[in-house]
Amino acid sequence: MTEPANQPNAQPDINVLSQQLETGTLVERKLALTALREVPAEQAVPLIKKVLNDKNDQVRSMAIFALGVKHTDECYDLLLTILESDPDYGIRADAAGALGYLEDPRAFDPLVKAFYEDVDWLVRFSAAVSLGNLKNPQAHDVLISALDSKEVVIQQAAIAALGEIKDLDAIDNILTFAQAEDWLVRQRLAEALGNLPSEKSVSALRYLAKDDHSQVSEAAKISLERLEAV
Repeated sequence: MTEPANQPNAQPDINVLSQQLETGTLVERKLALTALREVPAEQAVPLIKKVLNDKNDQVRSMAIFALGVKHTDECYDLLLTILESDPDYGIRADAAGALGYLEDPRAFDPLVKAFYEDVDWLVRFSAAVSLGNLKNPQAHDVLISALDSKEVVIQQAAIAALGEIKDLDAIDNILTFAQAEDWLVRQRLAEALGNLPSEKSVSALRYLAKDDHSQVSEAAKISLERLEAV
């Protein structure tokens, strides 16, 4: 098996990577995608496109993620097409997540649409996470509605995202989760409150700092320190 060139301070051989992506084994295709991290975006994206419709879902997922971290004019449109039309919910979720990494403000409306209209919870979860990554305060309404989801992971994502967009108007909404049964929900709350300076946040964080779960209490203490430093 031919390994991708990956010498220190040397860019991988584009021709070798291209051949591996087109005709290589599963392992070779994965290795080639990994090696593309060291390749400038303009050269990497045409190679990533070779495996966007790969027969292996793991390769497709890796390719979609790669589009989210390689910023070229093509990436947004490629990811949007996948989000809106791919029949595989896992792949749509990957595209929603990659749009968040891309941090393209044009992704706001498609992500909101995906949250409200996609039939699969995993896609809605990824959309909520990415709305936080976009840092757009207009995500308030959709993220507040996400708090009512029956899926706990979507509640977690919404709480985290409301913190990411620094939505002070959402404090009362998320404080209702201070005694949530799921400790990850409480941890996300503690982390989010660190981005929401207010007396209510400080009071809630002091309460969460005494939480029985160590990761919740630690997150609360870190957030308290952050707010006190403001």
